[in-house]
Amino acid sequence: MIDAIDRELAPLDRALCAFARRQRGCRALIANLYGVGAISATAILAERGDCRRFASSDDAVRHSGLDVTVHQSDNKRAAGHLSHEGPELLRWALFGAAHQSARRSSPDHDYYLQVAGRIDHSRACLSVARKLCRRAHHLLRELGDQALAPVESEPQAEEAMQAAA
Repeated sequence: MIDAIDRELAPLDRALCAFARRQRGCRALIANLYGVGAISATAILAERGDCRRFASSDDAVRHSGLDVTVHQSDNKRAAGHLSHEGPELLRWALFGAAHQSARRSSPDHDYYLQVAGRIDHSRACLSVARKLCRRAHHLLRELGDQALAPVESEPQAEEAMQAAA
């Protein structure tokens, strides 16, 4: 069954990779964010949409559901948890890219080690994911209209999408 599903997914992977190579926003994300590949860049771009609708990068993090909610009553503060108020696919893409920060070659490796020293691996990756979300926001906002500009379709990509459907 796994092999059959892999065969069905192969044309979709090729189509998404072809799209990411042609789309300016995807290319910027892949080139500037360590750990972001063609599939995750496409997911980030699709779920994020036009970044100009967010007033700040904090709003973009809030939109992704990676922000920490805090419940406070009087002088007692409950431990925060993720709000999960946003696209699950966006959180998946950012968290997957953030896992690469554990590698020594990552530019965020020092930050990851600093946070992981205080708390655990997963929370350190979440912290890096928020950082990647902010960077993605600034990159896509800087590109403006060009980030979401339509790309000219390639016949192979269209055939792969039609074959998968």
